[in-house]
Amino acid sequence: MQRSEIETRYKWNTNDVFENDEAWEKALATLENKIDFEKFRGTLNSAENILAYYEAEGKLEIELLRVYLYAHLHHDEDVGNTKYNSYLAKVINLFTKLGAATAFATPEISALSEKEIVALSKNPILKDYDYMLARLAAEKKYILSEKEEKILAQTAEPMSAAYDAFEMLDNAELDLPEIEFDGKKTKLTHGLYSLILSGADCKKRAEAFKLYYSAYRKIIGTLSTTYYGNVKKDIFYKNVRGFRSCLDMALFEEDVDRSVYENLVKCVNASAPIMHRYMAVRKKTLGLKEMHCYDLHVPLVKDAELRLEFDDAFELILKGLSPLGEEYLGLLKKGKEERWIDVYETEGKRNGAYSVGVYGQHPFVLLNYQKTTFEIFAIAHEMGHALHSYFSNKNQPFAKAEYKIFVAEVASTVNEVLLLKYLLKTSEDKNFKKYLLNYFMDMIRTTLFRQTQFAEFEERAHAMAESGEPLNKDNLSALYYELNKKYYGDAVTHDQDIEIEWARIPHFYNSFYVYKYATGITSAVCIANRILSEGEKAVKEYFKFLSGGSSTDPVSLLKIAGADLTKKQTYEVVMKEFEAALNEFESIS
Repeated sequence: MQRSEIETRYKWNTNDVFENDEAWEKALATLENKIDFEKFRGTLNSAENILAYYEAEGKLEIELLRVYLYAHLHHDEDVGNTKYNSYLAKVINLFTKLGAATAFATPEISALSEKEIVALSKNPILKDYDYMLARLAAEKKYILSEKEEKILAQTAEPMSAAYDAFEMLDNAELDLPEIEFDGKKTKLTHGLYSLILSGADCKKRAEAFKLYYSAYRKIIGTLSTTYYGNVKKDIFYKNVRGFRSCLDMALFEEDVDRSVYENLVKCVNASAPIMHRYMAVRKKTLGLKEMHCYDLHVPLVKDAELRLEFDDAFELILKGLSPLGEEYLGLLKKGKEERWIDVYETEGKRNGAYSVGVYGQHPFVLLNYQKTTFEIFAIAHEMGHALHSYFSNKNQPFAKAEYKIFVAEVASTVNEVLLLKYLLKTSEDKNFKKYLLNYFMDMIRTTLFRQTQFAEFEERAHAMAESGEPLNKDNLSALYYELNKKYYGDAVTHDQDIEIEWARIPHFYNSFYVYKYATGITSAVCIANRILSEGEKAVKEYFKFLSGGSSTDPVSLLKIAGADLTKKQTYEVVMKEFEAALNEFESIS
């Protein structure tokens, strides 16, 4: 479908950012002449001068983000449009110039003593930057000289070569074979593979699985070298900065205590018997003598999809999120009515779904809506992201507005859990209830258990390399195979090809990212339960979290909302939810 065929009310309103392209081009031209901070060089040794620098840099960055937003939105309406590709490239170039022009600032401030930086963080005139400066004091021992930092900054592009190589291999040069599908021979793709694995034909699933991994098997040596290159990159930065381990470096960057990660892995491992039981229930429900790794994606309940028009889906979401109160619902309605959302798939439009929010602008949401249950949950999910950005931007100064990646999936998942629990409570259709319970259990399986399995793989692979053991296709595959057996248990027939699944996971090139999905769903379930049980008090405290941005560390912000990730009991809440859903699923005849 062409974009011109979509009703205006289902397209986001980019005029809220700039009236037209001419206004954007004028703003860009003005900004190009503003990137000059030389007058601040050598002066960042007093609260007054540091405040002046931060305010000047922040003001320019806000303007740059606005220019970026307009280009980004138009680019994603049609990724093949060369005009907006050029717009986006120009803005990214300006951000690069800004980074180079301000590279002196952090080393210059960090050259002060730790005592002096701590004192600056407590100075009232720098209250908008107190957390930033407190973090700088903590980071001081890891920050190098200005010259060294400039050299390190220049390593970013060549150090991305491992990921770039993986992307090329996985998306362009992976020689996937043909498979017969819908009565004709067609080339197997990543998308078709996922479609077949969620389908009802067991033999076809097995065939696709073997063909898919046969292609990876042919280049597993290269992929092993590529992943090892990424791990060596992490070790290089760990050593240069002086961290004890790559995991410690990643946790420090997010200001997350190591106990959070360790509690996650311990609690998920302790709950493995519940997952093993779920695997046995899956096997029984599907009527399989043997349940293979390629059988884990098949829905246990058929013909239970919600097929709603977008407007009807949105009304359902409003009902499901009603426990969050009138203010939250009002903002959801405002977003729909004032066209924050780009709803339907059109030719050339970027696929998937996301929310983008920049300071001083309302958030925007991209969807490619289809009439499925998954897509209904996607609306709730992305609007959770959007309103998290809205509240943080509204209630925090620019320096504290952007929340950390560690909490990025919490608000979105809270919305999903609330909607799911509403549907479970109000539905009288037994088949649909079983579908929802299966949906919930698979959400926990894929987001909590599977991502923790990934995290454990990353941690152990890095530890091997840090101790001097070279990584190769044999020890990486053996590690992954061992973990797969541990996480899924004896009800699953662990096909040998699953040992190389690690080689196709793109998130492994953004090291120690995946565990955040697991802590995110853990936090979201705890927060949603509290909202449903405690009502207004819990909602108010949840809004404090949504409004917190990066005003303090993310673990402390989650504690305000009722999710203390430093305590094992928090993770146990989700395990009990999983077990309760499994019990209810089994009880419905």
